[in-house]
Amino acid sequence: MSTSNVRAFGTESKNDDLKQISIERREVTANDIEIDILYCGVCHSDLHTARNDWGGTVYPAVPGHEIVGKVTKVGSGVTKLKVGDYAAVGCLVDSCRTCASCEEHLEQYCLNGFVGTYNGKDKHLGGQTFGGYSEKVVVDEHFVLKVPANLNLAAAAPLLCAGITTWSPLKHWKVGKGSKVAVVGLGGLGHMAIKLAKGLGAEVTLFSRTESKTKDALDLGADAVVISTEALDMDTVKGKFDLIIDTVPYVHDINPYVTTLNVSGTLVLVGYLGPLEPMVNTVPMILGRKKIAGSVIGGIAETQEMLDFCGEHNIVSEIEIINMQDINAAYERMLKSDVRYRFVIDMASLKNN
Repeated sequence: MSTSNVRAFGTESKNDDLKQISIERREVTANDIEIDILYCGVCHSDLHTARNDWGGTVYPAVPGHEIVGKVTKVGSGVTKLKVGDYAAVGCLVDSCRTCASCEEHLEQYCLNGFVGTYNGKDKHLGGQTFGGYSEKVVVDEHFVLKVPANLNLAAAAPLLCAGITTWSPLKHWKVGKGSKVAVVGLGGLGHMAIKLAKGLGAEVTLFSRTESKTKDALDLGADAVVISTEALDMDTVKGKFDLIIDTVPYVHDINPYVTTLNVSGTLVLVGYLGPLEPMVNTVPMILGRKKIAGSVIGGIAETQEMLDFCGEHNIVSEIEIINMQDINAAYERMLKSDVRYRFVIDMASLKNN
């Protein structure tokens, strides 16, 4: 298979900074779309993969799965997009497409394992897949998405992970007008959860540990803010919520939030991977048929639905644009939650380097 060399930013080991490297991209096959990457969002998963926090990173690693760009080539069998169109790629670039999950448009739960946009198994060239911290990407058209023309391209990039990660549980648990939704944590995921839940017509509350996020939450569309460290404040919302979206990315006590669910309510974890500490007290769950669940991103059809919804309601992320060369400093700032609320890389800084 013919390939071309592409400039990218990646790392050779978990202890190294990211730097400019050269990677190979395949030339388009019949069903492929080549995208000139204009913007790429920066996700916590990028940092965790670069530093092998979860184990299993194959080096060199090139992160980036919030990709927006312009179509530059299409294969002979492509019908979804044409050269010159704006396109997007999220966390998936392939799946088996034949298992029960894939047949239900749930490629993110592919029973044979989906292929991640980075650090996945490259079925075409061998080795691992490389992400969006690069000049261009070549992806099967099934996994390429259309970007609504009215959306700011840079601010739309984080929709491909932060957006769909919060949209999927909102849709699965049928949030709509009159629903009472709470969000735990106000970061890249949390701010999108507020915007999307509000867009769907829900009454939205933010749980925050301090009052410092109150103004921002209300500005983003939240109807109320509850300080989770204040017992009296928490008492005012006992038994209230249909759905709580917990976006906190580290171990924390979820028991106080469970008590704020209504009968048959659900707390869904979207930000944290790992064992829960302290243990979950099942008493309020059993006495109220309350559920603790997990959710990851959405499938391709659901992601397109989310993008179209954002286009209709003019919903995008709150972003800070950086140059590719600033990614290592951005990672350190991200660890300190020093971003409102998502970094997005202007990929022209790599192309012009």
